[in-house]
Amino acid sequence: MKKIACIVGARPQFIKHFPLEIELAKSFEVVTIHTGQHFDENMSNIFFDELGIKKPNFHFQLSKSSHAGQTAEMLESIEKILIEEQIDLMLVYGDTNSTLAGALAASKIHIPIIHVEAGLRSNNMRMPEEVNRILTDRLSKLLFCPTKTAEQQLIKEGYNNFDCLIEVVGDIMFDALQLISPQIEDANNKQDVFVLCTLHRAENTDDENRLLSIIKALNEIAEEVLVRIPLHPRTKIKLENLKIKLSQH
Repeated sequence: MKKIACIVGARPQFIKHFPLEIELAKSFEVVTIHTGQHFDENMSNIFFDELGIKKPNFHFQLSKSSHAGQTAEMLESIEKILIEEQIDLMLVYGDTNSTLAGALAASKIHIPIIHVEAGLRSNNMRMPEEVNRILTDRLSKLLFCPTKTAEQQLIKEGYNNFDCLIEVVGDIMFDALQLISPQIEDANNKQDVFVLCTLHRAENTDDENRLLSIIKALNEIAEEVLVRIPLHPRTKIKLENLKIKLSQH
């Protein structure tokens, strides 16, 4: 049975790995590598516990916090595992530093790379995620696109002329939702409708005026309907430092 290494490290990747790991295990020996990019209990372990994901085979403890420092640490550690475990395929999700580190490590030792959520673009090269996803796409042999728009973006960039395969497979997050929906329905069957908001990207949290504008809008919405925010540690610190108040709703 061939070995496939799957890189996870940030909240969305744990969720994406949840449905795919189940299917991969039917055909591959799955080696899960947790880079430690998200290390907070509520950003990491809780997902493995509540979704019932198999504990990672490897879990790093990063000492650096910068983009370059994190990526370098992960790159070195991942490469060592790929060689020692004799990995046949590398699978990466999304657009994080973990994604890029996994793709770079595999490409250097000629392990084919599968990119889940290929072809997505913000057209904003100031975003670290945009750089990560573009570079990862270029290194990958199998590009799994969530939408036809993503497929067309890759074709526009000339990927149909490269030595790779492009497939539209749908949104892996939707697959995760389908699997977990019975538990969600059980948990919410006695609760009112609510709005779910995520607020964590640097573009939204590091610009004081933009953050104030978003919170003002959320507080207005909260006058009509309950708003729930799974609060990112960075967002929490920004709100506290700026003394920005959230509505009690």
